[in-house]
Amino acid sequence: MGLDDIVNKGKDLFEENKDKVTDALKSEQAEDVSDKVLDGVSGFAKKVLPDSVDEKIDDVRDNIDKSIGNE
Repeated sequence: MGLDDIVNKGKDLFEENKDKVTDALKSEQAEDVSDKVLDGVSGFAKKVLPDSVDEKIDDVRDNIDKSIGNE
């Protein structure tokens, strides 16, 4: 099995299960995990970057959070 075959198999599997993937990304569990990860990453970024970019960090965090979970 060549690389193209593996990639095509992955694409096929995704297409067959994309509704399940979408449901999983919109679940309460995904929301909880994503909130913890996003809070950790944004908190770290605020510690190492200048205070002048805190608002931008919050904006990016919020935009990502809208795409994951059920908010």
